[in-house]
Amino acid sequence: MCIHQLNLLAASNNLPISNFLGKQHPIEAHHLSSICDIMEKAMVNGDTCIIRCILVVFQVVFKFFFSPQTERNRDIVRRSGLLLWQLLMAPRDQICSEIQKEVCLAISSGLNILYPGEAEINNLLKLVLTEGENRNSGLSQLRDVILTNLAEQLQNNRFGSEDDDHYRLNDELLHYILKIVVRESCVLITKCQTVSKDDFQRLLSTVPAASSCLRYLMAVQNHLLSNTVLIKPEENDDSDSSLQGETLKVQELKTSILSLATQILTGCDEVLEMLQQVTTALINSDISDREQRLKGLEQITKATMLGHLLPVLLTSLMHPNLQTLTMADALMPQLVQLVLYTSQTALLLKTQSPVFSELNSSPSCASEQKGKLLPDERMLEEKEEPGFLTGLKIPAPWAAGKTVETVHPVRDNYKFKETVHIPGARCLYLRFDNRCSSQYDYDKLVIYAGPNTNSRKVAEYGGNTLGYGSRSVLGTGWPKDLVKVEGDTVTFSFEMRSGREHNTPDKAMWGFACTVRAQESSEDVSGGLPFLVDLALGLSVLACSMLRILYNGPEITKDEETCQELLRSKLLQRCQWQVEANGVISPALTPSPSPLPLTIDEDREFTYPSDVLVPPVGHYFDLPRIRLPPGIMIKLREISGRARPQFRPSIK
Repeated sequence: MCIHQLNLLAASNNLPISNFLGKQHPIEAHHLSSICDIMEKAMVNGDTCIIRCILVVFQVVFKFFFSPQTERNRDIVRRSGLLLWQLLMAPRDQICSEIQKEVCLAISSGLNILYPGEAEINNLLKLVLTEGENRNSGLSQLRDVILTNLAEQLQNNRFGSEDDDHYRLNDELLHYILKIVVRESCVLITKCQTVSKDDFQRLLSTVPAASSCLRYLMAVQNHLLSNTVLIKPEENDDSDSSLQGETLKVQELKTSILSLATQILTGCDEVLEMLQQVTTALINSDISDREQRLKGLEQITKATMLGHLLPVLLTSLMHPNLQTLTMADALMPQLVQLVLYTSQTALLLKTQSPVFSELNSSPSCASEQKGKLLPDERMLEEKEEPGFLTGLKIPAPWAAGKTVETVHPVRDNYKFKETVHIPGARCLYLRFDNRCSSQYDYDKLVIYAGPNTNSRKVAEYGGNTLGYGSRSVLGTGWPKDLVKVEGDTVTFSFEMRSGREHNTPDKAMWGFACTVRAQESSEDVSGGLPFLVDLALGLSVLACSMLRILYNGPEITKDEETCQELLRSKLLQRCQWQVEANGVISPALTPSPSPLPLTIDEDREFTYPSDVLVPPVGHYFDLPRIRLPPGIMIKLREISGRARPQFRPSIK
């Protein structure tokens, strides 16, 4: 199988052999025809060894040495394709699995040669996606090989490039792939209830391996989301055409993400519904290993699209580039449904955990606690229901603190300096390792309450009590209790000034190690939240963010910012507006019933009556007249050139 190894080496673009093979002249048509003759004869004789070797030759030829530009070459390609398809569709008892695998690799290698048009490739993919599970196992294996190769190519491709359309399938094919992924996820979850005890243990040992369809969806999602987050205009190109092109690319990306996110959330909704049904069935069952299956159910769930697709999507949708009104309006109903499913299922699993049982297993303690509550608190206590977060401790990774340490042991002329900053901390607590030591007391550590060594000095430590070097320590020695530093920043400065003596062991020159925390007591930060609880919290956060976007509405435009003073004008408050057929807002030409007062005083703030939207019945009022101050009226008359009218008394 030397040719097979050559093909595997050539598949790597980083090896020199790939460049060498890529520069070779294409194979002539009669050579490929001879290869097909050998294949036909081997198929007639049933020589599996020759068939397998020729299939590997096909892989190398299609990938590097053939270009179907002439009619004769295209005829040979059609002949090769028929031979490969005949082997692929052969009954399982007539072909071994190794040959079937090589057939799939050969078709995948020559996909663009055997199916030169986009329509032909789409028809092939539609066939393997819709009929792969029913007609023939070779079709499903071909589907897996093609999607795996497309996923690998898509991960290395930038959005909008020439090959992007080739590696990223159309929406119809993505829909078929998503249906397969949803079905695979539901089947995997259902097995937690239906398989035997031994098969369930074997199932746990195989997850979280992702299928080829799921891997391709992951590649498409990562491809779109990463390009949306990282896309930037070309440097040194500020032209209008460049900016317009980037804007169109961003809009196309957001449209593709919205379409994909809608389909993924819909699929997750179906999988979560199945998960809730299986969880309820397991809780109500009387099988012997029910607790083990409920614990393993969460691990199985991580192997589905809920674990591979949904967390990445939720995190990416929190990016400012995707926090848009269009996204919020389209995804909000699905997010609410997913929050309900995940929280309900997490609560079902929580009721079976020991922590929850302990909280609900002592009614006497609960009654005693209720007896001590005030009346108002007792009413709240009666209405409170246990949720999926009951008894859980939210992990606080910042509570673990930061460890600062030198090398162990320290060497001659060693210097160390590091600053730790914990934003928002009122004070910092330092806990030193009990092995801290230095050879002499002037080989010391100095601690400063600030960002540098010019800040206030807090303390200094050095020396050892092991009987080496100076045989003494600075002050009371290395601290065994917590050291408190005011503020949110501390700086450590250590310097080894002495040279190591020949009889000084490593333990006398160990250096120092210190853990910095923002609180006096250390919290348990190991582990984390259960997967479904974490998923429910992530969905809730995203749903709240989308609700805020919907509440705020569209962003204020530049024209609205420019016209802020005009929009606040009392002159416009008396206007009654109507919406035209084309959506334009304009003043009403015909006076409508107005409940406003006939005169608005400019000197005081005007407010509409509470029933301003309820016009009176029966008669109409005149539009209100705004009484302007005399100074403004004088200026208006000067600008208009019209004098104030003079009223002369009539002579009788």
